[in-house]
Amino acid sequence: MMGYGGYGGYGGIFMWLILIIVIGIIVYFIFAKGGRSSYFGSPPRESPVDILKRRYANGEITKEEFERLKKDIES
Repeated sequence: MMGYGGYGGYGGIFMWLILIIVIGIIVYFIFAKGGRSSYFGSPPRESPVDILKRRYANGEITKEEFERLKKDIES
């Protein structure tokens, strides 16, 4: 006679199915980026002005170019 908790019935199959579904949902929420959250240390997006500031600080553009481009972006 089989009981409710035995391995011979359908209960074990449904438990494995539920476990696989739960793991799938967890994996989906970890890898799917609904918002712009940073799960694995990916840097947040830089604004155009932040990029200009970085380029100016690195010496890639002059102060005049920086001011002109910043004015273009903000207008």
